[in-house]
Amino acid sequence: MHYDARTRDHGLKHDPFKALVAPRPIGWIGSIDAQGRANLAPYSFFNAVSDRPPMVMFSSGGHKDSLRNIEASGEFTCSLATWTLRDAINLSSAAVAHGVDEFRLAGLQAAASSFVEAPRVAAAPAALECRLWKMLPLPAPAGRAEAAYTVVFGEVVGVYIDDAFIVDGMVHTGAMQPIARMGYMEYSVVSPESVFRLNRPLATADGLSAELPARWDGVYR
Repeated sequence: MHYDARTRDHGLKHDPFKALVAPRPIGWIGSIDAQGRANLAPYSFFNAVSDRPPMVMFSSGGHKDSLRNIEASGEFTCSLATWTLRDAINLSSAAVAHGVDEFRLAGLQAAASSFVEAPRVAAAPAALECRLWKMLPLPAPAGRAEAAYTVVFGEVVGVYIDDAFIVDGMVHTGAMQPIARMGYMEYSVVSPESVFRLNRPLATADGLSAELPARWDGVYR
């Protein structure tokens, strides 16, 4: 099949777009409002966009509490979404009333951050502490006057990692079992068994060709 994505004229039961751009990391965004009340919500349009400086982004559909809080405070956290916390992550996505603390709603303990005021999820094995760089409204979809989504860019100013997941000076990501969003109501999970390594290709001296090393040489590039 081949369809016009602008009109969503695909003829399927549901829009397949999210099922094709998958798996997507989940940004579990923590923020505080002007009254100091905590907010926590998962966003599946999330990713890292730079490492120098380290920066992340997430995209919010509609002007939700996370967006309002970050506009006012200029900061947020992103806790790692994992297999063991999957039910809490799902519960924290509920469209509850403004001012409801999703940490409490999901039975989670909030931990103080070191570089920002917004809290992180204490049980998460890793978290990023971020300061707002820019908010960017995306183009309005056909037939609408206003943007449906706003992209939030944040510079990572602090990183928390549970020492139990640092092995030989490197983070054992597979052991953390991060989960990712797919299409429809589907998710996926990373495990130690699903992680594999590939050497980067080596370009020839003249730059006209490249070759793949036979096996992992243990060198991080």
